[in-house]
Amino acid sequence: MTIHAYTSFSLAYLDRARVFAATLRHQHPDWIIWAVIVDKEPDGFEFDLANEDFDRTIWAGDLFGPTAGSWFFEHDVVEACTAVKGRALQHIMDQPDAEKVLYFDPDIGIFNSIDPVLDLLDKHSIVLTPHQIDPEPASAKRAIQDNEITSLSHGIFNLGFFAVSNTKEARKFADWWADRLQDWCHDRLDIGVFVDQKWCDLIPCFFDNVKILRDPGYNVASWNLSQRKMHFSPEGVALINGVPLRFFHFTKLGKLGDMMTERYALGNVEIYELWWWYRHEVSRRRDSGIPDGWWYYGTFDNGVKIPKDGRLLYRDRQDLRDAFKDPEKVDDGYFQWLVTNGYLGDQ
Repeated sequence: MTIHAYTSFSLAYLDRARVFAATLRHQHPDWIIWAVIVDKEPDGFEFDLANEDFDRTIWAGDLFGPTAGSWFFEHDVVEACTAVKGRALQHIMDQPDAEKVLYFDPDIGIFNSIDPVLDLLDKHSIVLTPHQIDPEPASAKRAIQDNEITSLSHGIFNLGFFAVSNTKEARKFADWWADRLQDWCHDRLDIGVFVDQKWCDLIPCFFDNVKILRDPGYNVASWNLSQRKMHFSPEGVALINGVPLRFFHFTKLGKLGDMMTERYALGNVEIYELWWWYRHEVSRRRDSGIPDGWWYYGTFDNGVKIPKDGRLLYRDRQDLRDAFKDPEKVDDGYFQWLVTNGYLGDQ
């Protein structure tokens, strides 16, 4: 049995992705780990698999072929990194040895074996983890708003993780999801869409053999710490509510993550120790060859940052897409159109 796992990231997140790959490799040295890189290398930097804990690479541009430039232009970095997950899943499931496939966000750390998920995939085609597995008490109004109401608007399941067996039903899911993410992986809460995540509320409606994994040790994060407490066993095993901590989702590294952690971890010292460890691991895996905030698809080919309004206009107007086939290229004309119409200052 060959297990494949993958994560999707821009090179600005390579430090986090390296922590993920190293911790997964420690727990499962025989798994095949893929890096889906939604980026291109900056001058002077080379992503070399020989020096990484990844086994295989997909450059996201290769998944979209000749239309990659205009497709990326319609997405910001978060939208793009989530939108490629469907096509990458199809690609990995097409590998002749891929019996089971697991996705993890790059800002996840693995702390105990994920084998129980593999056991679930012997009977189920798709495994999902919900953001919360226990209701908040009626008196906890802030937690209800932060957690339950946010799940209602942003998605019930956390798509920082999912797992599939390579079955006919899972392939139906992968094909449907890739189609939706091709055209509708947008941060548009006003129309009920939140990148790749909200779509997956429909999975239990559309597909059979779906397992909702309600184990407190999976997908632990700042948003569900109100109901989960961490401690270590006498043997040093990380536990959540008395069961093994499988993985922690270190989302929003920085002030926002700190605020939410302090709000819900309270006096749970082990959580703060875990965050200290993660900051250290990310810091020592940072690569000076990658400029801060680097994203190849974030600028025109003259280095000017693509404005959000420019992306949205191009996405929403067929006449602009028809007129400018390579909008990221200054010579194609869309850059000058934005300048002329006041969306970019004088250049």
